[in-house]
Amino acid sequence: MLSAVVIGTLLAVPALSAATPAGPTSATPAGPTSAANAGTASATPSAPKPTVVLVHGAFADSSSWDGVTSRLQRRGYPVIGVANPLRGLAGDSAYVSSVLDTIPGPVVLVGHSYGGAVITDAAVGHSNVKALVYIAAFAPDQGESGLAILGQYPGSTLPPALTVRPFPGGQDAYVDPADFRQVFAADVPAGKARLMAAGQRPVALAAFAEPSGTPAWKTIPSWFLVAGADRAIPPAAEQAMARRAGARTEVVRGASHAVLVSHPDATAHVIEAAARATS
Repeated sequence: MLSAVVIGTLLAVPALSAATPAGPTSATPAGPTSAANAGTASATPSAPKPTVVLVHGAFADSSSWDGVTSRLQRRGYPVIGVANPLRGLAGDSAYVSSVLDTIPGPVVLVGHSYGGAVITDAAVGHSNVKALVYIAAFAPDQGESGLAILGQYPGSTLPPALTVRPFPGGQDAYVDPADFRQVFAADVPAGKARLMAAGQRPVALAAFAEPSGTPAWKTIPSWFLVAGADRAIPPAAEQAMARRAGARTEVVRGASHAVLVSHPDATAHVIEAAARATS
């Protein structure tokens, strides 16, 4: 377990900057199509759907998106589940950025949990990224870290549930399997949560304290799915980050941090809304 001294040191970082909300919290419905335009629209070939790039967070892997991926694929979206390295925010963001470099068409970039911090940095400079979607995720401002945000908004049960194991050059953090379901996946069936706990991928502990760069949400439209019963990132923190980014926001009441696993329909719905609004 992390000692109280270690946790206290990690949380002693600058708080979430107070920023003015920058936009709406729900999508504005499109107006009706006139009869004259309807015929033209039906005769025009539809544009290819954007590629949805899914970035998992800490203590997970790309299989956490399986339910979401299957739904998006049935609706005709190309999907790439990126293997987030979980070694450090700058390096992880550079890796995801390199994946974006290989995609010629429009992209909807989606991040869960720590993956939200990664997409915030990775999307900068990519004109093909048309939308950012945050799923129970961090959306830091410049200079902020995940631990800074947790330090400002009380209620996270994650820090005391972490187990640390050394590796050459650093320390890896895991969620103690005994605490995994309660902290991470309270609304996931117990058997599934045990499998998730056993197969979790650790994150380098330093990644949570690494400050973010220039945030892409300042220039790219964003959407946010708030997990209403999240015990890893407090819902109040998610709401505050969504308001600051001007994100179109939906709340899944009673959802755990693993909302993408327990509520794949709601998660896919938000991603598709972002795709439709920016295509």
